[in-house]
Amino acid sequence: MKQAEILELATHGTYQGEPVKGKIEETHISWVILSRKHVFKIKKPLKLSFLDFSTLTKRKHFCEREIKLNEQYTDIYLSTLPIRFQKNSWYIGGEKGKLVDYAVLMKRMASTKRMDKVLLGSGATENNIRALAKVIASFHQKARKIRSPFSLPVAIGLFNDIVKAKPFVVQKLGQEHTNTLTKSIEWSNDFLEAHKKRMQRRIAHGFKRDVHGDLHSGNIFLYKKPVLFDCIEFNDAFRQIDLLYEIAFLCMDLESFGEKRLADSFLAEYNRLFPCIEVKEDEHIFNYFKCLRANVRAKVNLMSATQADDDQELAHHLAEAEKYFKLMNHYMAAGSSCP
Repeated sequence: MKQAEILELATHGTYQGEPVKGKIEETHISWVILSRKHVFKIKKPLKLSFLDFSTLTKRKHFCEREIKLNEQYTDIYLSTLPIRFQKNSWYIGGEKGKLVDYAVLMKRMASTKRMDKVLLGSGATENNIRALAKVIASFHQKARKIRSPFSLPVAIGLFNDIVKAKPFVVQKLGQEHTNTLTKSIEWSNDFLEAHKKRMQRRIAHGFKRDVHGDLHSGNIFLYKKPVLFDCIEFNDAFRQIDLLYEIAFLCMDLESFGEKRLADSFLAEYNRLFPCIEVKEDEHIFNYFKCLRANVRAKVNLMSATQADDDQELAHHLAEAEKYFKLMNHYMAAGSSCP
């Protein structure tokens, strides 16, 4: 589907005979329509280096896969529905009309409970963090162990992919952040070479598992029992990772909100429930993973900035990229004493 069609669907489409009347939220790979009771998630017809939603068949497959994977820890995912068009009208579900696309149907949760919004508002509490650590640790303990070996070239490539954005950083963010980008690649290369044996040993000890893959505050609802959602369905390698890399995303995210205290509390409680930091070197690896997560978020925002429709959107994504470059500098400084 195209942007204009999504707008028509959200504004004038129907589901079970009722108007959708939904609000659209957009990510770089999906459109999300929020109606009063339901959420409809539609994958963009993209083909990128890390995903392929380019055909109707593939989008249906990944809708179904998204539901199956997320059912491991939440019941908000309901079904995959066809999107149809007939006589200038849009329909979600049913059998009449031309099949145009597919949507993942979910229960609508309270937006005010989404963790990123909580952090911007009244703030998360220690009780929230302890409950969240319990949910995540429980899920991780049951997750399937992955035995594929550590690959130094793959790890180097994951971090260094940000170099593709260097011309844009030079143009839009200036010398300071260009220097951060260049310095971080050298730092990462040295770190991975120095710690590759321990990273492999962690796999042998069962710390590489099939988990969520995208565990940040925008994918968590802070109910009494927190709800995780929107795991990565489009690339197994992004989900089959070291547990420290998984929780590093959440801790880095909390620190990006200025909540280092909560990040430290989460790590302490999680590690108490499911000890995954065995030796001092693991602490250095965790710090590296936080830098890598900041790297990825900077890259995503730079990519979004290149696609911005107006100056306000451009400024937002550039400011976010700058924030993550500053975090990268912080983590590099914290890791400068690593053996």
